Amino acid sequence: MLPNPTLDQLQVFVAIAETGSFSAAARRMNRAQSVISYTIGNLEAQLQLSLFERNGARQPTLTEAGRAVLEDAKRIIADLDGLRARTKALTEGLEPKLSVAVSVMVPDFTVMEVLTLFQKTFPTVPLHLTVGSPFFVGRMVDEGNADIAIGGAAKEASGGVVERKIGHSFIVPVAAPQHRLAALGRRLSFADVVDDVQIVVTDSARPPDDRGFNIISRRRWHVSDMTTKHRLVLAGLGWGGVPLAMVRDDIKDGRLVRLDVEPYEQFEYPLAALWRVATPPGPAGRWLVDRFAERLSNCPDNMTDAIAHITSDDDPAAARVRKAAPAVLREVV
Repeated sequence: MLPNPTLDQLQVFVAIAETGSFSAAARRMNRAQSVISYTIGNLEAQLQLSLFERNGARQPTLTEAGRAVLEDAKRIIADLDGLRARTKALTEGLEPKLSVAVSVMVPDFTVMEVLTLFQKTFPTVPLHLTVGSPFFVGRMVDEGNADIAIGGAAKEASGGVVERKIGHSFIVPVAAPQHRLAALGRRLSFADVVDDVQIVVTDSARPPDDRGFNIISRRRWHVSDMTTKHRLVLAGLGWGGVPLAMVRDDIKDGRLVRLDVEPYEQFEYPLAALWRVATPPGPAGRWLVDRFAERLSNCPDNMTDAIAHITSDDDPAAARVRKAAPAVLREVV
């Protein structure tokens, strides 16, 4: 049985194919041209294939078999490079993988920005991402199904979970401009909204609860995530509370209207990073939490400042948020 090709042989083969000549490959690899020729000869003998045409041409030309083998050689080299990087990361204490659960309260653009940087900074760390309600992602950490929760609800976790506040968000009631409630143009009472469809985000793991916080309307559509809720409200199919970061541009550009709903309590919503005491995050996990904290802590300190640039001085809804309740963690509705 012939010996298997070595990594060195495959690297020499790829170097010749990419540089276009034996001499150029020798210069790239800092070797004598005779060594390059000898290495390729041995590789062809082991594979029992001719990888380059032998027709006297000055530039080596890949045979059909050579072109097929080239792709395999590149893949094997890349796989081995990845193996080296992963083993190096493990010896340096880097996590072999990272499972992260992100709350729907965290703006999409923030998630995409942080994950883009994460991929560049930790290319060898596989990431498993789950998105859900604050209560759902908090339970994922508590039950050992996620290493870190971003924007999670600590009250859904046991005493074995560490909580670090990393920022806050604001929930505002909105509707499409063509919606009946938006057209009223005044403060809305319970009687005004009780018979209009309210879009509500609920945890799929728990049944809809009539006693949920800020659930006002008798008619409700329940959805599993904030993005779907946002789209339904934009389409005029109902009204509901949505994170201000998600709808700021919609309000500014007239695609949505902020509602001044008297019985709807508006408040600062704290965002926390959670992990288990027994399994604290490693270098990649700590980096991820810090990057989310940098971005989420930069939002305005109160709702009045947050909406100042998209509302007029006589906006009744803006006036009401000055009396917003203290920051407490509540169900997202």
